[in-house]
Amino acid sequence: MSDESPLIRSLRAAVAAAPDDVPLRLHLAELLLQAGRNDEAVTEAAVALQHAPGDADARALMGRAMGLPPAPPAPAAPPAPAPASGDPGLPGPPPPAQDPRTRPDFDWAAAEQEVGDIVPPRFVDGTEAPLTADGLGDDPGDADAWDVDAPGAVRLADVGGMQEVKDRLEAAFLAPMRNPELRKLYGKSLRGGLLLYGPPGCGKTFIARAVAGELGAGFLSISLSDILDMYIGASEKNVHDIFETARAQAPCVVFLDELDALGAKRSRSHHSGLRNVVNQLLTELDGIAADSNDGVFVLAATNVPWDVDIALRRPGRLDRTLLVLPPDAAARDAILRYHLRDRPIEAVDLGKLVKATEDFSGADLAHVCETAAEAALLDSARTGTVRMINTKDLLGAAGQIRPSTDPWFSAARNVATFANDGGMYDDLLAYLKRKRKL
Repeated sequence: MSDESPLIRSLRAAVAAAPDDVPLRLHLAELLLQAGRNDEAVTEAAVALQHAPGDADARALMGRAMGLPPAPPAPAAPPAPAPASGDPGLPGPPPPAQDPRTRPDFDWAAAEQEVGDIVPPRFVDGTEAPLTADGLGDDPGDADAWDVDAPGAVRLADVGGMQEVKDRLEAAFLAPMRNPELRKLYGKSLRGGLLLYGPPGCGKTFIARAVAGELGAGFLSISLSDILDMYIGASEKNVHDIFETARAQAPCVVFLDELDALGAKRSRSHHSGLRNVVNQLLTELDGIAADSNDGVFVLAATNVPWDVDIALRRPGRLDRTLLVLPPDAAARDAILRYHLRDRPIEAVDLGKLVKATEDFSGADLAHVCETAAEAALLDSARTGTVRMINTKDLLGAAGQIRPSTDPWFSAARNVATFANDGGMYDDLLAYLKRKRKL
C-alpha cells in the first residue's frame, strides 16, 4: 500500500521470502497492530499459528489484535463454584456457567464477527483468484452476449489424486487434441465430445476447467437457465448463439452443465420447448458445415446419464463417457488441505480425517471444514478466548455428516445392473463390485 511505512514494506518482503519464519511474521503483525491495522495483524498472527500452533506470543498478539481481553482468572467469589472442566490446552478456563452475552465486559457479537474475519472461506491472496469457481478473470467490458473465460491457470495437476480419471482423460481426449500431426496421420477427427458423470459434488466442473487449461482454450459454461426463454424460438436461438460465440473464439471448451436438464429424453418431455432445445443442440453438435466445430471442444456433466437423450450420445456427439467417482484418499487429503489452508488450525491429524471421510464428495469435505470452523468460532465467541480448529472438531463434524453420494449409488446400482446397454456403465459396475456395493 502507498501509505505503508518503509519498515512494514521491508518486513512484508522478508516474510514473503521466508514464510515459515514465525518471529519475523509476528514482528510484522506487531507493527501492523501499532499502525492500527488490526485485521491485517490478525491475518498474520493466524498464519503464524498455523506454522507454530503452540506459540503463546502469537496467541496473545491475535487476542490483542481482535480487541479481546486477556483470559480472565477464575472469579474471586462466584455465586455457585463449580469444578473447572475446560480444555487444559486452552489459555484460560471459561466462566463456569454464565452466558457471555450477559457479561458487561464482553461484546459477544463483536467477538463473533472478529473471529469470523480470521477464517475467511476464500483465499485472501489476490493471486489465487483464478483458481476459484467464480471465473477466471474475464474482462468486465466484454461485449459478447456470452462470456467466454480466458484460458485459465487450472491444470489437471491441480486436481488432487484421481489418477485414473486423469489417465483416461489423457488417453481418450487430450492426447489427440495436443498432437495435430498424429491426428492428421491417423485421420483422427476433432469431432465428438466427452460426458462426465457421477455423484454430485465430486469435481466434474473443476475437471472440465482443468481440461480447458490443458488445451489452452477458453471456457464457456452453460446451464439450463442460460438457454430457456419464455418466447417461442428464443431458446433455440440461444443455443445457436452459444455455439457461434465458441466458434468465433476457438479454441474454446463449451461446458454443458446438468446435461440431463438441457438434453432430457424427448420421449419423456411434455414441453415442446424443451424438445426443440434438444433438437437444436443436436444440430449444433453436428455442425452446420463439415468443419464448423473445429476448435470447439464440447464437455458435459450430469449426475443422471440415464436421463440424457440417447441421440446426444451418438458417435460424433458426446460419444465418450468418463465416470467421476468420490475423491480417493490422495484427493481427500488435497481437498481438506485446500479448505483448511486459510483457517487457524492446530495439530490436525489429516490421516485420521481422510480415513473418516471415505465416500465423501468434495462438497461434503468442504462442509466438514465449514462445520468444524463454525464449532470453534462459536466456542471462542462464547468463552471470550480464541482457540484453534483441532482434530476433534473435524472428526466430530465428519461424524455428523452422512456422505451425499450414498443416495446416488443406490439409484445408480439398479441402472448399472439392469440397464447397462452397450456396456456404458461397465466402469460403474466394476467400482460397485470393488466397493462391495452390489
